Amino acid sequence: MIKPRPVDRLEVHILVDNATDSLSSVPSHVETEFAYLNRKGMRILSGKCICCANHGLSCLITAHRDGVAHTVLFDTGPEADTFERNTRQLGLDLGLVESIVLSHGHWDHAGGMLRAIDLIRANGSNRDLPYYAHPDMFRTRGRQLPNGAMQPTEDIPSVAELTARGARVVSVREPQAFLDDMFYLSGEIPRVTPFETGLPLHFAKTETGWEPDPWIVDERWLGVNVAGKGVIVFTACSHAGVVNVLKDARARFAGVPLYCVLGGLHLSGPTEKIIPDTSRRCANSSLVTSRPDIAPAGAR
Repeated sequence: MIKPRPVDRLEVHILVDNATDSLSSVPSHVETEFAYLNRKGMRILSGKCICCANHGLSCLITAHRDGVAHTVLFDTGPEADTFERNTRQLGLDLGLVESIVLSHGHWDHAGGMLRAIDLIRANGSNRDLPYYAHPDMFRTRGRQLPNGAMQPTEDIPSVAELTARGARVVSVREPQAFLDDMFYLSGEIPRVTPFETGLPLHFAKTETGWEPDPWIVDERWLGVNVAGKGVIVFTACSHAGVVNVLKDARARFAGVPLYCVLGGLHLSGPTEKIIPDTSRRCANSSLVTSRPDIAPAGAR
C-alpha cells in the first residue's frame, strides 16, 4: 500500500499508437493531432507534416508539482523511424527525459528504444538515465502459428546494448517509486480474475526449447496520482487483463480513486471472448471512478 503525494498536473504525449484520428470529437482535456500541429506552427496540412500510426505504443509523460517537472518515456513503439519521426513532428525535446520505463518485453513496445536513448543523449548529456525493466523481459519470445510452427518475435534490446547506449538498467521484480515519488511502477501484477488467462499461443524460449508463456509476468503498469482527480494508470498491453491491472492499482493506492486507464487492453482476436466479462466487471465494481474505459490519448 502506498500513498505518494499527488502531482499538480500531468501532461501526456502519445508518440506512437496503432491508430490515427484527428476528425473525431474529443474531451476538453485532449488535443487532437491537427490542432496540436497548428498550434506549433504547421501552415500546410499534408502527409509530410503529420505523425505515423504503427503497431505498438509509446507515451511521453511529464508530471508537475510545486514548480518542478519530471519526464518519463513509457515504451517506444515497434521501430525507430516511426518513433523519431513522430517526436520530431510533435516538436518534443527528448533531452528532458529523466527515466525510461519498458512495460514488458515485446518488440512493439521496445523497437525504438536504442534510437530513443540516442535522441535523449543527442545534446551530449551523460547524466544518469535509469531504465526500469524486469529480468524476464529479455527472453526470446514467439507465437505459435495455426499450423503449429513457432514464429519468433524480435528480441528487445539487451542489457549490454542498453548500457552501451548510456542507460542504467534497473532490472528488478519489485515495485519502484521514482523521480521525487511522482511516478510509481508496479511489481508483477497478481492474476486473480477467473476469465483473464493471459495471451493464448504465446511462448518463450528456454534452454530446453519453446515453452508456453501466456502470463507474460514481466508486464507492469505505471501510475501517477493527480491532485483533485486520482490515479492515472498507464498499461501498455494489459496482458495480465485490465481488470487485474486495475485491481492491483487500487490495492497499491488504497483510499485514492482511480481516475482513468490509458493504454492498450489487448481485447482482440483470441481474447475478444472476454470483452463482456471485462466490461461487466469494470462497470459493476467501480474500478475506475470517472470512466471504466480507455481514456483518450491525453490526460491533464
